[in-house]
Amino acid sequence: MKHISQESIDNAISVVDELNDEQLETLFQTYANEQEMLLGYAMTAPKEYENEQLEGLLVYYFCLICECFTQAGIKTNSISEDDIEAHQEPYFEMLDAYFENNDEEVIDSYVDQPNLSKFMAIEVSTEDDDGTSLSDETASQLFIVCLSMVALLNRSTSEE
Repeated sequence: MKHISQESIDNAISVVDELNDEQLETLFQTYANEQEMLLGYAMTAPKEYENEQLEGLLVYYFCLICECFTQAGIKTNSISEDDIEAHQEPYFEMLDAYFENNDEEVIDSYVDQPNLSKFMAIEVSTEDDDGTSLSDETASQLFIVCLSMVALLNRSTSEE
């Protein structure tokens, strides 16, 4: 399995953060069309968690995560409902083990994208350039949903 490098993450950030609103909407539509089920799955979180702030964050990180795979040259297949269904129970078991022991190796072994997992952990736990930070609740929710997206995309890769 090919791992996404820090350079690919940095390149993805540069791409996404340099886009104007119209370009970001185009990028979002491209990835939304490619990963319709994944996006739908991720976007259930704001309602489930009753956290409206999560919606905008998930749109941004959905684009960023998809762009990380693109920058790394990793081709992903469309996530299916069956993929999501098969993923959920083992994913939540992994999360329980992680939160019980705070053992990042549990995440790395399940998600299998250590640089991207570490990046997301840092993203949700540090202040933005303007000094704003996420509440602990929103940070945890964002981390859980984004890791789930990464794990699903990683499992959908085409070996080429």
